[in-house]
Amino acid sequence: MADFSLVEERVADAKAIAFDTCHKIYLLMDDEQVETMRGYGYDPLITNEEMTPTQMLETLKQWYAGSCFLRFIDAVSTNHDDPNLGFETLIGQGEDDDEYEDEDEE
Repeated sequence: MADFSLVEERVADAKAIAFDTCHKIYLLMDDEQVETMRGYGYDPLITNEEMTPTQMLETLKQWYAGSCFLRFIDAVSTNHDDPNLGFETLIGQGEDDDEYEDEDEE
């Protein structure tokens, strides 16, 4: 089972959450990232004006449970010097591969 403790910590400060409806799930930590993901066409994209952190956490858990096996959750902050440094892995790809192995055994 995935450990949501880091997700729970970061969601309190998130400006929004976004999901590509397949496997990419993001906590958007600043307004620039919210606009970037809107520009990329992420839908659903839910802001902290639409949901409380508790509601956002529950939504993230639902998205994660319903996504494909490549799923991950990252927090993303704007870093103009090195955009790659703006990504923080909260739940990495493959962290809960054992869940799928258990399903295959049934």
